[in-house]
Amino acid sequence: MNSELEVVSITHHSQLTFPSPSMRGGAYFPPPMKLRLLNFLPVFLTVAMAGAAQFKFGNQTFTVPKGFTVERVAGPPLVNRPIEASFDEQGRLYVTDSSGSNARIPEQIKNPTHRVVRLEDTNGDGKFDKSVVFADKMMFPEGVLWHDGALYVSGVPIIWKLEDTTGDGRADKRTKWFDGKTANGCANDLHGPYLGLDGWIYWCKGAFERQRHQRPRGQIINDRASHIYRMRPDGTEFDSIMAGGMDNPVGMAFSDTGEVFFTTTFFNHPRSGNRDALVHAVYGGLYPKNWSILDKLTRTGDLMPPLSHLGPAAPCGLTAYESEVFGKDFKGNLFTAQFNMHKVQRHVLSKSGATFTARDLDFLVSDNPDFHPTDVLEDADGSLLVVDTGGWYKLCCPTSQIAKPEVLGAIYRIRRTDAKLVKDPRGLKLDWEKISAKQIAKLLDDSRPYVRHRAMNHLGKMGEKARAEMMDLLLESKSVTARRNAVWALIRIDVPISEMTAGFGLLDSDPTVQQAAAHAAGIHRDAATVPQLLNLLKSKSLHVRREAATALGCIGDKSAVPALLAAAQSGNGRVLEHSLIYALIEIGDAKGTAAGLQSKTPHTQRAALIALDQMPGATVTAMQLLPRLASDDEVLRKTALWLFERHPEMAKEMAGFLKTQLAKAATLSKEQRAELERQLAGFAHDPGVQQVMTAALATEARATRWLVFDAMAGASVKKIPAEWAKAVEAELAGKDEAVTRAVLNAAYALGRAAKSKAFNASLLKLATDFKRPAELRLNAVAAITTLPAPLDAGVFSFLQIQIAPDQPAMRRAAAASQFARAKLSGAQQLALIKSIPAVGPLELTRLLRAITAKDEKTGRALIAALAKAEGLGGLSESGLRTALAPFPPAVREAAAPLLKKLAIDIEAQAKRLAELESNLKGGDIGRGHLIFNGKAICITCHKMGYRGGKMGPDLTRIGGVRTERDLLEAIAFPSASFVRGYEPMLVKTKNGEQSVGVILSETATHIQLALGPALERRVPRNEIAEITPSPVSLMPAGLDRVLTQQELADLIAFLKSLK
Repeated sequence: MNSELEVVSITHHSQLTFPSPSMRGGAYFPPPMKLRLLNFLPVFLTVAMAGAAQFKFGNQTFTVPKGFTVERVAGPPLVNRPIEASFDEQGRLYVTDSSGSNARIPEQIKNPTHRVVRLEDTNGDGKFDKSVVFADKMMFPEGVLWHDGALYVSGVPIIWKLEDTTGDGRADKRTKWFDGKTANGCANDLHGPYLGLDGWIYWCKGAFERQRHQRPRGQIINDRASHIYRMRPDGTEFDSIMAGGMDNPVGMAFSDTGEVFFTTTFFNHPRSGNRDALVHAVYGGLYPKNWSILDKLTRTGDLMPPLSHLGPAAPCGLTAYESEVFGKDFKGNLFTAQFNMHKVQRHVLSKSGATFTARDLDFLVSDNPDFHPTDVLEDADGSLLVVDTGGWYKLCCPTSQIAKPEVLGAIYRIRRTDAKLVKDPRGLKLDWEKISAKQIAKLLDDSRPYVRHRAMNHLGKMGEKARAEMMDLLLESKSVTARRNAVWALIRIDVPISEMTAGFGLLDSDPTVQQAAAHAAGIHRDAATVPQLLNLLKSKSLHVRREAATALGCIGDKSAVPALLAAAQSGNGRVLEHSLIYALIEIGDAKGTAAGLQSKTPHTQRAALIALDQMPGATVTAMQLLPRLASDDEVLRKTALWLFERHPEMAKEMAGFLKTQLAKAATLSKEQRAELERQLAGFAHDPGVQQVMTAALATEARATRWLVFDAMAGASVKKIPAEWAKAVEAELAGKDEAVTRAVLNAAYALGRAAKSKAFNASLLKLATDFKRPAELRLNAVAAITTLPAPLDAGVFSFLQIQIAPDQPAMRRAAAASQFARAKLSGAQQLALIKSIPAVGPLELTRLLRAITAKDEKTGRALIAALAKAEGLGGLSESGLRTALAPFPPAVREAAAPLLKKLAIDIEAQAKRLAELESNLKGGDIGRGHLIFNGKAICITCHKMGYRGGKMGPDLTRIGGVRTERDLLEAIAFPSASFVRGYEPMLVKTKNGEQSVGVILSETATHIQLALGPALERRVPRNEIAEITPSPVSLMPAGLDRVLTQQELADLIAFLKSLK
């Protein structure tokens, strides 16, 4: 036996519980002589035990449910780093294959190095044994689809149509099928394409580049949001299915009734372990996350919900399982490939209202951190193929910066052990060009999914020749599957649906056939189907009602408005409500929709109000909203409030309602208080609302005053009302510490929003009052808009005490942040330098900004202190070099040893990581928890569950996503990579100020920056000169030097436990 051949062993474990949920630019294709024939011939060890099965391949073990097997069916040199795959009619597998390049996207567009290979199984054993390069020099290929004799491949910003016109296995014709004309730094702009059951081609557009397109009825799409788009294969009738604020929609799948599902990253702002999601895409839906790019997009109420929260999974490929080979309970299930979680999950769907719920089950789990599944697809025989891209990818995915060109990918097949053999699974024994339409029509009910799909496509291409057969089938067939698939076949003919037999589907007795036919009517925009669609709005199936509403909106017939309003009266959940309201907006009949305001049903009034608010050329007025704001009906109250909050110009009319709410502030729940606070802050620009807030401050009710000050802190006012200023001044001298904290927040926000020094004297007095708690004094210093220059002696002494090593971490960080913005005298700078040897890395980076002197004496003192500093590792070479630039040459020369010590050495980093990793044994989770909250001060910047800061990524489920080595790298070398959404940015204002921070939120007028723990800055956009990425993380480097080896092991053990 070949010495390179390794054996796969399979064992069964009883009661085995499934786990819960790099490289730089350039190509690396290994030489064939060095390839290892890894695990191609498994040895089956059958043990009759209940539980799960394990399959070992080299250094990794797969766990799957009992009764399933895993085999490796392709790998190098046939394919090296597979990404996505698609079968043609012959069973040949087209696979996008990465070169391993992580070069910047503009460089990759200029010099594409990736390829598409075509794999074949020539002997029918289920393993691929032949490979040809179908296309080379491809831009990063993030999707592939074989359809009708051509291969569609996405490579930002283009979807290419590749054709082999000579039959030699290589694409000799390349056509730009779609050009999005945008390419962001992570290549989010394009994923797909995918073939819908309607014969249209769908694809995903990620955030956040602006694209402009025109929809079929002339509406213009011009935004930066994410979308699912679709077009006919001939490149006509561009349309958007959904939009959202998520970062990166990737995979897509379709149910047998035409439902659209997709996977996405950053569906939510990371919080409590939620981030990525599996989503049911409803036509016209607007989905999270909620931020400024959604401001001008059509809303029908709250943003649409996910199907399943997946945590930080980085979900990629998605497939809907169509056959019954795995079992009847698998049919219609979804499977997701989860890059970060090293697994494939099964999602069992159940209808719920007009949408679904999902039960999420681990299906294949690897214990290898370098296993990164990017696609999952069903083969014709009912087995599942899982595509593992290997360890090369790091672009915008900071799993590790250590290059692993040797960790290549593979393709695996999952089978059911007792599955019956599917004969001729692709129908290759049929002569498709010679058999009659009647014979092909019979195949619409075939048990083989690939044969059904081929029959649908073939009948659609036959057009009029298939009309009679489809008529007979739709009217006479007892098979629901055959009738439904007949609709999907006929939808592909470019004739109004009412003129085809598919129109009979609207009258079918089965709701799934009706749903498919309604989709057909909508996509063809066939006005002749309106009477049947109106009737379907009364269907017992909420899915049918939803699809009928969607079709009526697409058609745009005003006669449908009364029926849509009537259908809204029962509520029936967010998804159906959305489709009804969106249809009203699409139709655009303001007069007809306004009739719904006279309805006695709250849900109908709600639908009419929202549709009128969002409809071009229509409006809602404050006079229409105020009576409903005072209604006893919760639906009407919430709708009126939602609309008021979207219209700041209605603040005058809102004042009376806010006054009433403030009067009962003491009796409000926590949630109601938060809602009222948000409303007050949102309308605080209005003089009438300001007077209401001022009057409330005169009350002795503590809860009321507290709430108003909190609202002030969230308000955006250019001029501080005089009465507000008096109230703030008075409370700063008050003895109620809880209210004083709220007042300090208000003083901080108001002073900066209005660029006012009004509170500085009172704040300085509080800051120097040694009788007040240190926390309040620190907050007072932070609230002073401009610190006195030089810094007040009392404040300097106080801050210097707070940065001492024996002070709490949060207090040290806050004090250092204040030093960073202070203008110190020469003597104060020398005094501060004396504190540097004892401070940690988090404080040191900030203290360095306070040293602004240029003389040699100060410079040499600084270098001497840095040489002894415990937190030196928290500095970067570039940062220190910049800080020393103003000093004389002699100082900079003296700093040479320090700069050399801080210089980045990739080899040294790798060596250091290996050293740290070798000593990780014996970590204690309990002790690690204490270190997380204490010495390592992780909780200062990172959220865990509902606690913690928001400068860094949510760590609630970090242990399921990152390896010990990844975590070590993040602690020791935080600037090596940045997590998406937490990149440090350098913001320069027109007056010369510079701030480095993480952008927490953006609006059309402001950005909110996190500058440090508990330190934020709101910067008006009209004052910003430039925003550029900063190469240095806000997280200080060198924590691996501050913690002992045991403490580091404990911390890593705790982080790995967070799943």
